[in-house]
Amino acid sequence: MTHNMTAQELILNIAVNLGRLSRWASEGKTSRIDQFLAETQEYLTELEKASKNEQFMHTLDSFRNNFKKLKDNPKRDELWAEDALTWANILTHRAKLA
Repeated sequence: MTHNMTAQELILNIAVNLGRLSRWASEGKTSRIDQFLAETQEYLTELEKASKNEQFMHTLDSFRNNFKKLKDNPKRDELWAEDALTWANILTHRAKLA
């Protein structure tokens, strides 16, 4: 699914998924959230293997920790949606550093 994508493409895919997750959580449509969290985890796993610019590593470390919190939090409320959207925006802006 994610073979031969660049780090930048993987980051943008993660950002798009986080935007979807945020929207679904804020609309109370939680049925597909687990599926997209799993897909996002696959992108993140591929991103770990991809070559990345040193400038992006701090962002990646921060995101990795925050994504784990999102995945582990069963309460998919407004705050959860806000966190997902914040990271979607951060990753969209920082993807060029990767």
